[in-house]
Amino acid sequence: METGIQPPAGTSDGQGWCHWHDGPSGTARLVDAVERQSGPPVALYACAPCREQRGLPVRLEATA
Repeated sequence: METGIQPPAGTSDGQGWCHWHDGPSGTARLVDAVERQSGPPVALYACAPCREQRGLPVRLEATA
């Protein structure tokens, strides 16, 4: 059973995923975690350009 915030799902080339531009990124960092009624929070990641454009602060990543 998984608990806590998980790192971004890797793509086939080993990079992370940006939820804002909906594509692969080598600079994706945790910016938000959406709480759900059941199960762990859903982690949302953004790449450096998306964070800068939208003023998204990087959150500390939780380790299991």
